[in-house]
Amino acid sequence: MRVGLVCPYSLSLPGGVQGQVLGLAQALRRQGVEARVLGPCDGPPPDASVTALGNSFGYAANGSMAAIAPDLAAALRTIRALRDERFDVVHLHEPLVPAVALTALVFYDGPMVGTFHRAGESPAYQVTRPFVRWAAGRLSLRVAVSEEAMHTATEALGGTYEVLWNGIDLRRFEAARPSARSGPTVVFVGRHEPRKGLPVLIQAFERLGPEARLWILSEGPETGRLRQRTLGDPRIEWLGIVPEHEKLSRLAGADVLCAPSLGGESFGVVLLEAMAAGAAVVASDIPGYRHVVRAGTDALLVPPGDVEALASALGRLLVGGEETRRLVAAGRVRAADFALDRLAGLYLERYESLLDASPVPEPH
Repeated sequence: MRVGLVCPYSLSLPGGVQGQVLGLAQALRRQGVEARVLGPCDGPPPDASVTALGNSFGYAANGSMAAIAPDLAAALRTIRALRDERFDVVHLHEPLVPAVALTALVFYDGPMVGTFHRAGESPAYQVTRPFVRWAAGRLSLRVAVSEEAMHTATEALGGTYEVLWNGIDLRRFEAARPSARSGPTVVFVGRHEPRKGLPVLIQAFERLGPEARLWILSEGPETGRLRQRTLGDPRIEWLGIVPEHEKLSRLAGADVLCAPSLGGESFGVVLLEAMAAGAAVVASDIPGYRHVVRAGTDALLVPPGDVEALASALGRLLVGGEETRRLVAAGRVRAADFALDRLAGLYLERYESLLDASPVPEPH
């Protein structure tokens, strides 16, 4: 079976959707599927299975920045790649994002699966509702990564959806070597933008003792202002954008992963990654995260934006007592439920069902 996975966001840049597409393609190949990934790339493709469709530029969406390639050249490359590759099934992630995914949705005539990741209102869907509803109707199967993503898609597009979670490659964490640390350590992984809640974490961390340490990964529009605020605090280390192997090492070396998002999360892959790496989790009590962790069982959840509650939860777990050990052990078990190989198997079953239901072309 030949499957084409289409990603609308630049595969050269870190991102939740990009990581899922690349990881799912690898897991499918382990199960004997010829899986290729089509998407924009800013620089060399991340691996040999990727067909680059052009450079991207950033635009604001859902409180974040998305790197897409909405130009005619990318659309034409998409059409050509779909024609040349002769896929049995095309799997579109965020199928209504211009131009790569939407072009494939409009021009490909074979079986198509669409996975919807977004949670939250979409003004663009409202403005273009008749067209996007028609386009979504071309999908053979609609999937959402969470109940919130399904609600967003249903409200905008109608139709029926199946929920299949995001996944993680557990084998990457087995090989991760923990980074050295000089005290009880919290790690933050995420773009520095308002909805990720990094200012809340910094305020909470200011209430912790002198032995505590904070690793802050990635960058974003709030980086400069927040770094300026923390000048002179030797406990905080700003690491910037790091390679994937270092991110895994930091997760494995930290005591606690903090995800203080204020909302707009359809899922919580970083929570799964932290649990698989052996870090305890403190996160905001928001719907997208509640699908991943169970409060008090796998993680401590606190009200979003509540500085005092966040500081208290972090302080409890940084002590490293029985509660921390219990959450770490439960987290490893929970993370295994979201293995990418298992997710790939579920998608493969659905690809096969679509092919079984498709009419057989008549010989010429």
